[in-house]
Amino acid sequence: MAFCSISGFAQKQTFDVVSYTAPKNWTEQKGEDNISYSKIDGSSWAQIAIYQHRNSEGDIQTDFDKEWNELVAANKTISSPEKTEPQTAEGWTVMSGSGVWQYNGANVATMLTVYSNNSVCISVLCNATAKPYLKDYQTLIGSLDLDASKATETSSTENNSASANTNGVSLTGLWIQYRGEDAGYANGFRMTTGGYFRKEYLLKEDGTYIFRMKNWSAHQDNIYFVYETGTYTVNGSQLTISPKQGKAGWWKKYGNITDKWGSYLKADNDYKPEKTTYPFYTQHPENRNDMLLILTNPNATKRDGTIDINDGTTKKWVYGWGGTKSLIDNPPGFKMN
Repeated sequence: MAFCSISGFAQKQTFDVVSYTAPKNWTEQKGEDNISYSKIDGSSWAQIAIYQHRNSEGDIQTDFDKEWNELVAANKTISSPEKTEPQTAEGWTVMSGSGVWQYNGANVATMLTVYSNNSVCISVLCNATAKPYLKDYQTLIGSLDLDASKATETSSTENNSASANTNGVSLTGLWIQYRGEDAGYANGFRMTTGGYFRKEYLLKEDGTYIFRMKNWSAHQDNIYFVYETGTYTVNGSQLTISPKQGKAGWWKKYGNITDKWGSYLKADNDYKPEKTTYPFYTQHPENRNDMLLILTNPNATKRDGTIDINDGTTKKWVYGWGGTKSLIDNPPGFKMN
């Protein structure tokens, strides 16, 4: 089945129950429950994501509202969606909606298209800062084919898997917060000390995580280290961290001018692993080719430490996409148990 299918010689590819023509010269990324495409042109950017099918609520209006609330409206101020009238063909009904929100002073247009056969539904999402990207989105929508037989053969999923996505971005991987230490500014230049404060979440595909922290300050005699493991789940726009074990402590420095480990000193008995549910969202910074993961909570946590942003009622911690390489090393001979 296809809605306004565009003919041509471009080779289609398949994701879940969907066949489509991918946008040219966009960067592809495969997530746990979606496939996404992104493009950056200077300060302009866009994201398109096709989500794996999930159980339908039995009505296209209800399906659309649920997808909009979970994939679009969560944790952002966005205008109410301007919806199209539902259209039906070959057992599927399609409905679209759009809204506008602001990021760093720029308008971002969001378009969501939802297909439903009252048994399962599929969503395609686009966030864009310029109109040409929306044309690419419409071209992809026009090339889309849905196979209802695959929908019945494939087990439907909800957006509550361990590494479910938000706005087309997979949470599986390394999320980091690395900050250098400074001694203030002189003549307008930042005076660095060589010290640093590093935190990271490694969210694995199997639903487990590792959290590590290493603080090496030029003004302190010791190194502070945290290591924590457990499981995590994502349900819509909420990330729940459930620790199983964790500990923290201090090590001596090996000399004063390097960050090499010295001998173990003592444990931080005040550090207690905390199960925490964070409402979260992601952002795509201007002029950068990565993503930010923003965790929020009304209360500070021992694990995340210093509040990055405090808007009065909600604390926020910002982690950047860290790729595959960590800059935190474990102490020599370190073992969790």
